[in-house]
Amino acid sequence: MPAVPDRNTAMSASQQQPGAGAVRAPASKVGLYAETSHAALRLSFATTDDDLARAIASHAGERVQRALDAIPRRRYVKQATPIERLDNLSALLGGAEMFVKRDDLLPLAGGGSKTRKLEYLVQAAIDAGADTLVTCGAVQSNHCRLTASAAARERLGCHLILEERVAGSYDPAAGGNNYTFGLLGATTAVVPAGGVPEEEARAMATLRAAGKRPFWIAGGGSTELGSLGYARAALEVVAHAREHGPFDAIVLCSGSGGTHAGMLAGLRAAGDRTPVVGISTRAAAPAQAAKILALARDTVSKLGLGGAGAGAVVGERDVVVLDEFVGPGYSLPTAEMAEAIELFAREESIFLDPVYTGKAAAGLIDLVRSGELGAGKRVLFLHTGGAPSLFHYQTRAPSPARAPEATTAREVRAATVTAAAAVAARHATDATALRLALGLGAGAPK
Repeated sequence: MPAVPDRNTAMSASQQQPGAGAVRAPASKVGLYAETSHAALRLSFATTDDDLARAIASHAGERVQRALDAIPRRRYVKQATPIERLDNLSALLGGAEMFVKRDDLLPLAGGGSKTRKLEYLVQAAIDAGADTLVTCGAVQSNHCRLTASAAARERLGCHLILEERVAGSYDPAAGGNNYTFGLLGATTAVVPAGGVPEEEARAMATLRAAGKRPFWIAGGGSTELGSLGYARAALEVVAHAREHGPFDAIVLCSGSGGTHAGMLAGLRAAGDRTPVVGISTRAAAPAQAAKILALARDTVSKLGLGGAGAGAVVGERDVVVLDEFVGPGYSLPTAEMAEAIELFAREESIFLDPVYTGKAAAGLIDLVRSGELGAGKRVLFLHTGGAPSLFHYQTRAPSPARAPEATTAREVRAATVTAAAAVAARHATDATALRLALGLGAGAPK
């Protein structure tokens, strides 16, 4: 598992600052950090090294913001999504202070993370003169729903290629996201696992032969262009942390990769070293980590902020992927996922989905119970949406933390303690590796 230092040990030697109150470097040296006269003026007023560090971080964030603003996009997202404290769940689990960023509340039909990516991708389609969006996803794809929604908003055609990643999982009469595809005016084609490339070529050729101008959007919108949406979201997290205090870790889904890679690229380019923990929903950790690293570096390069190289901004140790919450396979239920969905619903009135956020939340809860993200830590969970599919899948399963008779808060807490003991035992063999990866305990690299 790749090792990622925590936010307090991840600065390079040139970034490390003396203690609070230390006298800053001479103004002439401070000016070396500035790229504009405005930044130089702000830096010149720094009176301590802490002031200087904040000014440099602010300047780095502004550079990322300017780079993002220089790339055309649609304006679906009107404001930052809220970050809320999970009061009840934090008290119930008794570990880290937990927060959630509500990207499930983003615009377009049903909300979710793909809206941020589609701002850039749909703009590219319009700039190319396209009249039809073509993309792919699983049979209950959130990405397909939101692509169809963006197409409807823009008065474009939309064709969806639905990949039956689990044999027998497609039902033309299914509810959830599947129902919304036709409602939003999209046409669909269903292919078996691995059949997307062939169908993509066929669909694009057929549309062109009919006089259409199709534009292909990769699955999940997870290209370096689409990932810019989450580099932008990273700046929302940085701004919140500046006002309300930093987070010790960010936990999110890691699927097609654009959300994970974009968040990582945006944070690191802005000088923020908060560990980002990706909970894989399909792939094994080594393959997923390699994909995230490559896409994050491509995203930095797309922004033109790599300097000596994108590898200097996002390193191998920055990528953390945990794959033990996938269960028997993509979209297949686990007891931990079912428990996480139930806990978020009953404790916080927040709906998760069984394929992505439910499994990511299972990882979050496991990390808190095991103590890897324990008391004194502030942890942000990125809710990437997906609730429409909740109304298709059967998610209830025996819950390790909520026994059938556990109806009172006291009984729930007792059941949670029992579950925590089981989790701790399971973690005994790999606790050191995970601690090193997150940089959250003794033995973390300095």
